[in-house]
Amino acid sequence: MLSSCVIGASGYTGAELIKIIHQHPEFDLAACFVSQGSSDANKLIGEVHAVLGGQGLGSKDRLQMQELAPARLSELANTYDAIFLATPHEASHDWAAALLKGSAKIFDLSGAFRLPDAAVFAKYYGFQHEHPEVQKKAVYGLAEWYENEIKQAKLIAVPGCYPTASLLALKPLSDANLVKPGHRPVINATSGVSGAGKKPSATTSFYEVSLQAYGVLGHRHTPEIDNYAQTQVIFTPHLGQFKRGILATVTVALKEGISATQVAQAYEKQYADKALIRLRNSWPKVDDVANTPFCDICWKFDEDSGYLVVSSAIDNLLKGAASQAVQCANLAFDFPSQTGLISSWT
Repeated sequence: MLSSCVIGASGYTGAELIKIIHQHPEFDLAACFVSQGSSDANKLIGEVHAVLGGQGLGSKDRLQMQELAPARLSELANTYDAIFLATPHEASHDWAAALLKGSAKIFDLSGAFRLPDAAVFAKYYGFQHEHPEVQKKAVYGLAEWYENEIKQAKLIAVPGCYPTASLLALKPLSDANLVKPGHRPVINATSGVSGAGKKPSATTSFYEVSLQAYGVLGHRHTPEIDNYAQTQVIFTPHLGQFKRGILATVTVALKEGISATQVAQAYEKQYADKALIRLRNSWPKVDDVANTPFCDICWKFDEDSGYLVVSSAIDNLLKGAASQAVQCANLAFDFPSQTGLISSWT
C-alpha cells in the first residue's frame, strides 16, 4: 500500500479525498492535516465531516485533523508516497518547493501551478508567482489528455472544475484542428454552490443564491482554458441553485467543409478507450454525474451554419477535483486510471 496524506482535509474536496483514498485498493490514508489555527484542528474525521461518520472508515475514524506547521513540510515530503494539497492557492504556492525536496509525489488541487505565464498568473490570482522553478516542473493534470506527462511528473497541477468540464468538451475539436480561426468558442457553464468552498458567504447562502452569471469577461479560469485548449474562448460561469455539479455548454464555429463524421471521429479517437468519459446520445444533466467520477458529453453539429454545440457534465467536487486528483495519482504510480474510482459501479 502507498502511504498518502491529505493537506486541507477539512473542506468539501478534502472530505471527498478522504472517502476515495480510504476505499482505494492501492493507497493508505495515513494522515489528515489542516492549517495552523484552524478551528478543526485535533478533531476526528467524523466530527469535521459528519457524513463520513460510521461510513466504514474503521480505524481511520480515529484519525485527527492535525495542525500543519510549515516547518514540518520537509518531514512530510519524505514520509508519504502521495501528498494531496486541497489548499488555497497561496498555501500551495508557498509549500510546494519544500514538499518537492522529498520523495513524495504532489497532487495540487489549487491554481498555484496551472498557468505557465507568471504575468497572467499575477493578473488573475492577485499575487506574484515567486517559484518559477517549481512551475516549470508542474504537469497539468487533465488525466485523459496528459497521461504520459503525468506518469513522469512529481508535481501535478490538478485542473480547476470549470476548465475540466470545458476542456473535455472543447479539446477534441481544437486538437483535431477543426475550430474556425478567428472565432472564439463561447462557453456557458453553471456550477453548484459547493464550488465556492465551505466557508460561509452571503452570496452562497441558501436564501441568497439565485441563478446568475459572475466573473464575466474576467474569470481566473479563462486563461487556463485558453492555454490548454490552444484557442481563446469567451467563458462565462454561472452560480446554480444546487449543491454539486457543473454543466458546461460550448458553442463552436468549425472550419468550412467539416462534416459530422469528422466531429464524431475526433471525440471517438480521444475518448473511446477512456473509462471515465461517457459519450452520450442525449444531452447530459448534472443529476447523472453527481457523486460519480464521470464526465458525460453530447454534441450536435449544424453542417449548414458550421456551428457545433457540445455539452459536458461533471461533479465539480469529484471529476472537477478529488477524483481527478486520484486519477492522476493512479497514472503517476502506474495503475489503471479508474482504479478505486468506479469499483462500486462495476
